[in-house]
Amino acid sequence: MGAWSARHRKTAVFGWLLFVVLASYLGGMHGAHKVTDAESMPGQVARAAKILDDAGVKSPAGETVLVQHPSLTADDPAFHAAVDQVAAAVRATGRTAGELGPYETGAVSADRHSALLRFTVDGADREAAVANVPAVMDAVAEARRQHPGFVVEEYGEASSGKWFSDQFKDDFARAEWTAVPLALGILLIAFGAVVAAVLPVVLAITAFVAAGGLVALGSGLLHTSDDASSVMLLVGLAVGVDYCLFYLRREREERAAGHDPATALRIAAATSGRAVLVSGVTVVVAMAGMFLTGIADFRAMSFATIVVVVTAVLGSLTVLPALLSMLGDRVAKGRVPFLHRLRRGAGDGSRFWNAVLTPVLRRPLAAAVLATGLLLAVAAPLLTMHTANLTFQQQLPRGNALVATAQRVEAAFPGSPAPATVVVKARDITSPEMTRALADLQSRALATGRMHGPTEVTVHAGQNVATVDIPLYGSGNDAVSAAALKVLREEVVPATVGAVPGTEAPVTGSTAGSVDFNRQMSDAMLPVFGFVVAFAFLLMLLSFRSLSVALTAVALNLLSVGAAYGVLALVFQHGVGAALIGTAGVGAVESWVPLFLFVILFGLSMDYHVFVVSRIKEARDAGLPTRAAVAHGIRSTAGVVTSAAVIMVGVFAVFGTLSMQSMKQMGVGLAVAVLIDATVIRAVLLPAVMTLLDERNWYLPRWLHRLPRVGAEPAPAGLPAAPAPHRPRPAPTAESRGGSPTMDG
Repeated sequence: MGAWSARHRKTAVFGWLLFVVLASYLGGMHGAHKVTDAESMPGQVARAAKILDDAGVKSPAGETVLVQHPSLTADDPAFHAAVDQVAAAVRATGRTAGELGPYETGAVSADRHSALLRFTVDGADREAAVANVPAVMDAVAEARRQHPGFVVEEYGEASSGKWFSDQFKDDFARAEWTAVPLALGILLIAFGAVVAAVLPVVLAITAFVAAGGLVALGSGLLHTSDDASSVMLLVGLAVGVDYCLFYLRREREERAAGHDPATALRIAAATSGRAVLVSGVTVVVAMAGMFLTGIADFRAMSFATIVVVVTAVLGSLTVLPALLSMLGDRVAKGRVPFLHRLRRGAGDGSRFWNAVLTPVLRRPLAAAVLATGLLLAVAAPLLTMHTANLTFQQQLPRGNALVATAQRVEAAFPGSPAPATVVVKARDITSPEMTRALADLQSRALATGRMHGPTEVTVHAGQNVATVDIPLYGSGNDAVSAAALKVLREEVVPATVGAVPGTEAPVTGSTAGSVDFNRQMSDAMLPVFGFVVAFAFLLMLLSFRSLSVALTAVALNLLSVGAAYGVLALVFQHGVGAALIGTAGVGAVESWVPLFLFVILFGLSMDYHVFVVSRIKEARDAGLPTRAAVAHGIRSTAGVVTSAAVIMVGVFAVFGTLSMQSMKQMGVGLAVAVLIDATVIRAVLLPAVMTLLDERNWYLPRWLHRLPRVGAEPAPAGLPAAPAPHRPRPAPTAESRGGSPTMDG
């Protein structure tokens, strides 16, 4: 691929540009089909959504206005007048329906100082309701100004949906505008030249743009989501830059070593190009494991990530060699003098990593024991990890106005902020038997002491469907709410509406969604872990034809994932150090984050592993003993791995600064794991373990010799026969004087 691209430079470059433009244009014309409510959740929640969708019943976006006064009670005429004026202002917008005042529903707090006005916001779907709610929010704000001394605040599905929609757009834009310049700045420091720094970023961005169009085109068959777009940007930018960095640094290294441009490109294609291909396939295989979860959002994230990784690999192996062939030594143009002096002062190899590696290679057993002990200690908090679908209050940052309103409502009206909803589908929803069962459902639910009023029944006679809203005690995703839901599902519903022949009655709601999602995650964890680990092991076995290398890769990656889990639990669940990243412990980790992190990290960790071990094996195949090959491989890749890791950590850390808790957890978890992987794993544990194993690193049982040779190809002309760990620096060439870094140890 590299040789073809170098020979057909214009075809490769303009073909890539045409591909990006067409994919983006066609994707925009096609539009993105989003995951529906019925697809997004498992269990009874999915069944309830399917019943409502089939019946054409849209769940209205419920809103609540809290009216509160520190001294007046709901019985005072002034309080009553304030409630009536708020209701009139809401009604006057023409965007609401089903207004229910506190004096009709009894929604008055125990101390009589708070009351709730309930209504729904017009809209055929949630997006339409979000579009209509600003007018209602303005009316409530005006009513608040007219009643000084009263607390008049709105909270509900439409208003919170508006915040999420606006914040998602702002966060996504901030991530784009922060991550790209950050990656560019790191590359500028790494290369000391503008052209070499810009090239990987441009290719990564074009790969992301093309992948976005392809995902939109495929969304007719496999629906996408907003989360998938975020993940695609996150992973696409990180791996796209890394893949180009691996390739470009090897080509520059070979040029600085004295090879002509064509030979340098052939060596880069056969070594770093092959490592990029194996790394990309590993990420794709790992991401494919998310399809086993059976959850549409995970399928969307998996598909989007696979597409962007394949696109990034394709660009790195085709258009990048073509561009390098076109540019030649001009890739080192735009040299930054100050940065170049810093790089020369560092001695081209990393003094820091040399200082770390020397004692590790001298005492590998002690280094392995210490590093393993450190990682296990960091991973220990994962034993206490609690996962849940975070509530609205947990997702938003502290001090948010909607969170403050929700907390006031919860303080005045204890119980889950979102009720459980029993969706009843019957043969005849208006029959006397069903009418009695619906009434019995409400009375029995309240009699358990785990649920409270007011309950609300909505009957859709034409569709033979009814919904019963029953508030649960608890916060919504704690043990109290989960226990109440269990009683409702397993005792109350089967004894009432469930006893009527021909009736279905799944229970949905935020608590039900959290419980069902967690159960699905638990059920999917073992198959996904098994699939990812097994295929990663097989890929390493085929790529390096070594049982030891494959086992070591799996074990080291599991250690880094475990350490990331421990940090997640410590920071986001227990709040240790949370203030440093502008958040606080929320008592739980978002349900989908651990499994998602495992899949992503297992794929991305292989980037460095494949790149480093490929260099070690290359040196060993060229004639060096294993111990010398390990030293050479680690030293010669330390700089590029450090640069790649800093870019990944920087990009992921940007997501750790976003507003939503789930994005913070994902960004911090990925950043910590990559940092651990590139330092403790690659610079200490990997060389220590491989030094201890020595020639046993390349052990392959005789019965496995029949395995196909994946990617085994002869070394290209010009590849040194036996590279030395400390080979002398070649005479400076024109390109090395112009700023091309070398990777000599």
